[in-house]
Amino acid sequence: MCNSDFHKTEGYMDRFEAMRTVLAAVDGGSLSAASRSLRLPLATVSRRVSDLEARLGAQLLVRTSRRLQLTEEGAAYVSAARRILDDLDDAERTVSGEYRVPRGELVVTAPIMFGKLHVAPIVQEFLAAYPDVSVRLVLVDGVIDLVEAHVDVAVRIGHLPDSTLIGRRLGDVCWLFCASPEYLERKGRPDHPSEISEHECIAFEGLQQYREWPFYENGQTRGVAIQPRFSVNTADAVVEAAMAGLGVARVMCYQAAEAMSGGAVLPVLPKYWLPAIPVHLVFGQRQQQPLKIRAFLDFVTPRLRDRLASVRHVTELAGG
Repeated sequence: MCNSDFHKTEGYMDRFEAMRTVLAAVDGGSLSAASRSLRLPLATVSRRVSDLEARLGAQLLVRTSRRLQLTEEGAAYVSAARRILDDLDDAERTVSGEYRVPRGELVVTAPIMFGKLHVAPIVQEFLAAYPDVSVRLVLVDGVIDLVEAHVDVAVRIGHLPDSTLIGRRLGDVCWLFCASPEYLERKGRPDHPSEISEHECIAFEGLQQYREWPFYENGQTRGVAIQPRFSVNTADAVVEAAMAGLGVARVMCYQAAEAMSGGAVLPVLPKYWLPAIPVHLVFGQRQQQPLKIRAFLDFVTPRLRDRLASVRHVTELAGG
């Protein structure tokens, strides 16, 4: 390779790095965020952006005290840069064999307790079936930006907003109310949501208080004030407290299904439970999905559907 070809190649590499730097800044909202995500000194990030703007002869970013803003030219550049880098990633995956044989790392997210109970066991089965794939499973309550966090697949509980993401429906879950047989024998079983305020309640809350429980009646959602005797910030601790007879608990059906199937807790006010909430596998659109993602989706989808169907069956039987 002659020197001119070498320098030309080096120049293309610099452009790709500049593109990645600008995208990291835009996705993170600041040059400091880009510095952290790229693990580069802040001065290097700032210089790359400035050099790129000088080369293009246009300002791409407006630095405000709160957040970076794209100029009109910057918005056009970022859109084009995303397409170029996506095409480059696809080319590298093709060469490395990701489109021929499932291989590489997958990043998957799910809600904490749902992931622990249902996703993690299926991931373990998947790893046994696909030895060339590794999975980083991140369990977190809250919505993660798949693009910004470089997540391949996410399990989402709730209605999906309009977006460029693709959702594959797995089933649904619901909020329910339950208490132990011992507690209901001691305190009596409520017949209407208005009676809940007279009962000992177990609240699922952290530092922020949630002192109203919603019920569904006559096609409308209504709230009833509660005064918890015990509050805790993890769902499994709420279920354990209900099993111990501390009061009435409000949890998701998949969180209480095992305790309910064994009779450790019984349903309370099933006629007034809120409507079911959908559960989806969510992933980004690509012209060509890597085989590791396609294999994961095809493996996980039927197994999670079976698990959700079993959970709903248990709670429906218990609720009559």
